[in-house]
Amino acid sequence: MDVSQQQFSNPAISPAPVTLTQAFWYWLKLGFISFGGPAGQIAIMHQDLVEKKCWISEQRFLHALNYCMVLPGPEAQQLAVYIGWLMHKTRGGIIAGILFILPSLFILIALSWVYLAFGDLPVVAGVLYGIKPAVTAIVLAAAQRIGSRSLKSNALRLIAVAAFVAIFAFNVPFPVIILGAGLIAYAGSKIAPRQFTGVAGHGKAGKRAGSALIDDDTPTPQHARFSWARMLRVTIIGVGIWLIAMALLATQLGWQSTYTQMGWFFTKAALLTFGGAYAVLPYVFQGAVEHYHWLTAQQMIDGLALGETTPGPLIMVVAFVGFVGGWGNALFGSDALFLSAAVAATVVTFFTFLPSFIFIFLGGPFIESTHGDLKFTAPLSGITAAVVGVVLNLAVFFAYHVLWPQGLTGRFEWFSALLGVAALFVLLRYRAGVIPVIFGCGVLGLGYQFII
Repeated sequence: MDVSQQQFSNPAISPAPVTLTQAFWYWLKLGFISFGGPAGQIAIMHQDLVEKKCWISEQRFLHALNYCMVLPGPEAQQLAVYIGWLMHKTRGGIIAGILFILPSLFILIALSWVYLAFGDLPVVAGVLYGIKPAVTAIVLAAAQRIGSRSLKSNALRLIAVAAFVAIFAFNVPFPVIILGAGLIAYAGSKIAPRQFTGVAGHGKAGKRAGSALIDDDTPTPQHARFSWARMLRVTIIGVGIWLIAMALLATQLGWQSTYTQMGWFFTKAALLTFGGAYAVLPYVFQGAVEHYHWLTAQQMIDGLALGETTPGPLIMVVAFVGFVGGWGNALFGSDALFLSAAVAATVVTFFTFLPSFIFIFLGGPFIESTHGDLKFTAPLSGITAAVVGVVLNLAVFFAYHVLWPQGLTGRFEWFSALLGVAALFVLLRYRAGVIPVIFGCGVLGLGYQFII
């Protein structure tokens, strides 16, 4: 039965039941206002669902969040799926998860089309010139935030340094770095367990007054109770959907087609996004830029800039990667570039986010059966430390291409350097939002381009 149909011990102070239609309109609204990265998106949901609407209690909210933080994939989107599923069964989770990313997909498709069709116009080029150093600063700030939260011991700091050296100097594949960090941390915890303690979460949120629709002592609804039969059924359905989608692409277009390879590559990327979007971007870069050549390094930087300015998870930048790859390969012919690109962006988004739904529907009932705080294990602490190293490498990569766009023998972009330093300063010192920083740098870049 849906949460909206449940009886509560003290209905006099309980909020009104929430219908699926009411939930639909909230998740759609959230999809348009979910700026600020995972921390900002989680803060918005906490303020709305815990403090204002009282749909879920603080404890149950944080319990779900802890599970989502352990999973690969965008934790804020997975949290929306979890709460939607808990309130209105599987259909509620699907609605919440899709609406969390759908507005961002449409916006990114439109911005990507403008970028490819009109990117050479002086106005567009000038704005992008200013945004690129801002993106570099944002990635550096992300490395600082992750590092300050996770590198709590010398052992974890060494893993971060080793990860940076491995990917920067030796071009070690991202999955190998993650696997190695997890194994090292697991082995090290047997020798010095205090060196591999878990990382902190998102911090304590504000207090909630009164009871919630899903309160601390609200019994787990029937549809969210754990059973092995249900787990097997979800596994078969989830894997089956993936197999059918891949089989359709492979049989209709061939295994080596761009669409099929995008589906396969971004499925692997979705399973490796421990630590958020910044952690998986190096892997996406290695595959999309260096291996498949779906887009150039400069286009990858531009895509991240566009992704930072739109709502939804930052990992939605993969839709830009798919759009550019579909456009460049003209999959439906040179007279249907937009259609080719839009379909590619949709394919990439589908395969990137499908695992997130499966993880929630598969593990949610088990998590609901525990109702206790999840602890980060030693391997996850090691993986998070390695994430700091690979994110720092991403920032170095961006800085190189922004400051020396023609290579080290070319001209040094001193104005880009000044913009990047200024952006990093306001991000770290004043905790400025991503959108104001990008907007300000874009305006300054446009002004500078017209001056010179």
